[in-house]
Amino acid sequence: MSFANPLLLNLLWLLPLVIVAALISARRRRRALEDFACVELLGRLLGPERAGLRHVKTALVLLAVALLLVAVAGPRFGSHYENMHRRGVDIMFVTDVSPSMLVSDVSPNRLERAKRELLDFLAGARGDRIGLVAFAGQAFRQCPLTLDYGALEMFISELGPDAAPAPGTDLGAAIDAALDGFDYKSSTDKVIVLLTDGEDNEGRGQAAAQHAQAKGVRIYVYGIGKPEGGPVVAAGGALARDASGQPVISHLNEGGLATIASATGGRYVRSVTGDLDLDQLYYAGIKLATRDRDLKSAKLKVQEERFYVFVLLALALLLIEGLIRPRRSQP
Repeated sequence: MSFANPLLLNLLWLLPLVIVAALISARRRRRALEDFACVELLGRLLGPERAGLRHVKTALVLLAVALLLVAVAGPRFGSHYENMHRRGVDIMFVTDVSPSMLVSDVSPNRLERAKRELLDFLAGARGDRIGLVAFAGQAFRQCPLTLDYGALEMFISELGPDAAPAPGTDLGAAIDAALDGFDYKSSTDKVIVLLTDGEDNEGRGQAAAQHAQAKGVRIYVYGIGKPEGGPVVAAGGALARDASGQPVISHLNEGGLATIASATGGRYVRSVTGDLDLDQLYYAGIKLATRDRDLKSAKLKVQEERFYVFVLLALALLLIEGLIRPRRSQP
C-alpha cells in the first residue's frame, strides 16, 4: 500500500488527544448527572447503564476517526495498466556529468544548470516521448523513451558524477548510446538534445554526428559554460591540477559543438542567464524542423485509489455506534 499524501498520516497523532477529550467529556457528563440527582435516582430515571457498551461506542468512534484520517492521506493499493496515446516526436536528452560539469562559471554550476533546464522543460512538455542518457568517459541510458514525465523528473534529479563514473568525456559514446535508444521501425521524427560543455577527450563526437545524420537523427546542442571557462574541482573539493601543477581550466568548446549540430541539420544554443534557453531551442528549432506523429508508449502502471474503502468502513462503524444503547430502557 502507498499513499498520495503520506505526510497527512501524522494526523493520527491526534488520536491520543481525542481519547483524552472523550475521557474528560465523560467525566464532566457523569458529574453533571450526579449534581442533578443521586446515583440511585438516576438509575431509576434513566435505566441501568451497561458500562461495557459505552466503552464499545467510544472505541467505534475512535476507530472511525482513524479510518477517516487514513482516507485523507489517499491510500492506494492494487493497480492497472493504461496505454498512453499522444502526438509528438522522440527526444533523447544526453547530459554530460563529467567533472568539468561541476565548474561554476555558470550559477550554481554547469551540471545543476543543465538539470534545472531539463526540469523546467518537462514542466511544459506536451506529447513528446523523452529519454535520458548520462555520460562521462562512458555513456549510460538512465531512462528509455517514455511519456511518463514524473519518472523522468526523478531520474534527472538524481543526475550526478556517479551516474557515469568512468573518467573523461566521450561525446561519441554519448551520441551512440542515444541512437541505440530509438526505435527505427517507427516513422516518428527522432532528435538528440546534447547538454554539455563540449569537451571531447576521445575525439569521436564528429564521427558519431555523421552516424546520426545517416540515420536521419538531428542533434540539437545546448552548450553550458563560458568560453573563458573556470577551474575544475577534483574529488575532495580541491582544484584539479595538470602535470605541471597548474589548475585545470575547462572551457566551453562552442566551435566543436556547433559543428556537431550543423552536421545533422540541428542547431546550437549557448546557455545564458535565464531559464528559458532550452525552451527556445525546442520551439524555435525542434518543433519547426520536425512533425508531430501519433505516439504510443509502453503501458503505464497506475495505482488504484482506495480512499473510499476507508470512508465506507468509517461510516459503517459510526452507524453501528449509533445503534448501540448503553442503558436499558425502563419497563
